[in-house]
Amino acid sequence: MKKGTTFALRSFIQLFSFNARKLSSSSITDTTRPFPDYSPKKPSVRDTELVHQIANVIKLRRAEPLRRSLKPYECKFKTDHLIWVLMKIRSDYNLVLDFFEWARSRRDSTLEALCIVTHLAVASKDLNVAYSLVSSFWERPKLSVNDSFVQFFDLLVYTYKDWGSDPNVFDVFFRVLVEFGMLREARKVFEKMLSYGLVLSVDSCNLYLSKEKTATAVIVFKEFPEVGVCWNVASYNIVIHCVCQLGRVSEAHHLLVLMELKGYIPDVVSYSTVINGYCRFGELEKVWKLIEVMREKGLKPNSYTYGSVILLLCRSCKLAEAEEAFREMIGDGIVPDNVVYTTLIDGFCKGGNIKAASKFFYEMLSLDIAPDIVTYTAIISGFCRVGDMVEAGKLFHEMICRGLEPDSVTFTEVINGYCKAGEIKEAFSVHNRMIQAGCSPNVVTYTALIDGLCKEGDLDSANDLLHEMWKIGLQPNLFTYNSIVNGLCKSGSIEEAIKLVGEFEAAGINPDAFTYTTLMDAYCKSGEMSKAQEVLKEMLGRGLEPTVVTFNVLMNGFCLNGMLEDGEKLLNWMLAKGIAPNATTYNSLVKLYCVRGDVKAAAAVYKDMCAREVGPDGKTYENLIRGHCKARNMKEAWFLYRGMVEKGFSVSAGTYSDLIKGFFKRKKFVEARDVFEQMKREGIAADKEIFDFFSDTKLKGRGRTDTVVDPVDEIIENYLVDEELREAN
Repeated sequence: MKKGTTFALRSFIQLFSFNARKLSSSSITDTTRPFPDYSPKKPSVRDTELVHQIANVIKLRRAEPLRRSLKPYECKFKTDHLIWVLMKIRSDYNLVLDFFEWARSRRDSTLEALCIVTHLAVASKDLNVAYSLVSSFWERPKLSVNDSFVQFFDLLVYTYKDWGSDPNVFDVFFRVLVEFGMLREARKVFEKMLSYGLVLSVDSCNLYLSKEKTATAVIVFKEFPEVGVCWNVASYNIVIHCVCQLGRVSEAHHLLVLMELKGYIPDVVSYSTVINGYCRFGELEKVWKLIEVMREKGLKPNSYTYGSVILLLCRSCKLAEAEEAFREMIGDGIVPDNVVYTTLIDGFCKGGNIKAASKFFYEMLSLDIAPDIVTYTAIISGFCRVGDMVEAGKLFHEMICRGLEPDSVTFTEVINGYCKAGEIKEAFSVHNRMIQAGCSPNVVTYTALIDGLCKEGDLDSANDLLHEMWKIGLQPNLFTYNSIVNGLCKSGSIEEAIKLVGEFEAAGINPDAFTYTTLMDAYCKSGEMSKAQEVLKEMLGRGLEPTVVTFNVLMNGFCLNGMLEDGEKLLNWMLAKGIAPNATTYNSLVKLYCVRGDVKAAAAVYKDMCAREVGPDGKTYENLIRGHCKARNMKEAWFLYRGMVEKGFSVSAGTYSDLIKGFFKRKKFVEARDVFEQMKREGIAADKEIFDFFSDTKLKGRGRTDTVVDPVDEIIENYLVDEELREAN
């Protein structure tokens, strides 16, 4: 197993043909280069006397500020004096720092002096000050990186032997270079130190490994051990992450196994990194297996592990499992953060469960976990999807009140929501606010507005917006053009729509399945089925895959035009080709059978769809209930109504009316009254025809008085008032 795993890793590394620079042969040598002797410039007699006086003043001063103590010597003090004084006071590290800061404030310090003080800081184990001193040099503006690096490194080597001889100074220098992004220079330091017989610490090498380009880091991981670097668990974790980033999760898993075979014990980070890699590629089964292995080794998943798993489950629409993992996370004592909550909110919103998403949103607020712009955008988008623009608008305002500035994504989601809800005025109000906030609308924003205008039939304004896009340099995309094609088709201008398709195709934008489906739908609704089928042929000829929506459009066209046999043939063809129909496909057939009074055939279609595990939707139930009510099969109609309610579908006023009429025809007045009472409880107003049914029953004395609706019933009265107002207008 060890041999196979090692071979797999070696093969993986050999897959890459990078231009990363190899360690030079001169770097790996048996001859160790000695550090040079330090020989500073000798002071004159006068200089020696001044240095002695300054050193004594510094040593003997008490609470007096150094600036005041040295004021008498300021005019005589020169740059050369700095190193000579440091030589006198080197045994007192605190005095060294104070004096050096005084010299730097007068701009009398040199790079050599900086190297000396850095050595002394490292020798005194004050690595933070050493790091700060080296960093201060690279923070200076207009430095020539290459020349400055050579000068700094050479002086650090030159002063090493006499001022500290602590190799950690080169670690500090190396780390600063890495942090400042000077990776090429850092690599040079690493190689130069090898010639002096020194290998930088594994922590410094890990920092370099984490900052290098992903592919180069993999090669560095292979090369550095050849010159004495002993990698640790953190090193393996970094390179496992790099390999995962390269999309080679299986090789990363091999590394996880290999590190254990080499005597390293993988930690929770090691496992979580590979788990995250598998999550990115949707390999859920491997994720569960690795978590099981992890638990067997006594390691508990951390927030990163759970976050990765929850994200994958949400993306896979396994929302119940995502919530289960979330509750397990809390059970393990891990407090979810903003990212985990936002992932769940976004997942449930996209899954259409806005109620669950809201629960998570308000739960995080109750735990004082602050939602950010991404969280608000997710929950606002969720309410926009279900058409609840009142709640979406409320959250949008709340977000701004919290001091969170909406970005282009948030603005566009709200605009799109208002457009889909037909509230164009509100959409443009948000659009104006977006511009005032200095946030530029993008192609998606304009497309949402154009789509909204087209659905409202305002094609002139949509065309104006299209020209505005061009004017500000935005190129309309296929979605933009599809919105206008849809608008033209809905207005009956099919030929104009076809002309537009030709124009944007000539401009290099190819129509997609949605474009052709829109054209087919227009022809189907205008009764031109032969043209609809011609469009389908053209679509197939271009190699475009029709979606189930395409076939649903065709099915609806056949049924609208009474072509029942063609509709049946289409369904059978779809099933034979392995194209899964959905509830909408079946609904067209169910509706036509019911219109023709053939409820037996409609029921057979319903049974077939259930047998194929195609869940009926609200429209399926509405069509069947209407069909059975017309056929006076009230027992079956009532059974379907109960099933509809149990499955959580909203019952429309039309369906309630069908039930009431059906019960009246069968002289089931008590049942009719019960249905009417249910309408009242749900706040649904009955229409005038239903009111007339009850009035006629009362006037003709059919049925008991307790089954008759009082003409001043609040809901009916409200309806009649509305009816009078409509007639008056």
